[in-house]
Amino acid sequence: MSYFVYILECSDNTLYTGISTDIDRRLDEHNNSDKGAKYTKIRRPVKLVYTEEQDDRSSASKREYAIKKLKRKEKLELINA
Repeated sequence: MSYFVYILECSDNTLYTGISTDIDRRLDEHNNSDKGAKYTKIRRPVKLVYTEEQDDRSSASKREYAIKKLKRKEKLELINA
């Protein structure tokens, strides 16, 4: 099973990073469900701006952590690469 690391752009132009096995389902949850992250619930609508596939949950979690440590400018460079 593949995992995806993703970055969302929120309505207030902040960036949210997460992981999921199903990007479409997770994006729908962030925008329309109580299952979305607390952070994104008050910043709807959100849009998907970046995805990256990983082989397993461990790799995805490590990559998510690395991306979360990046400065905003670095995240934008990653998104626009």
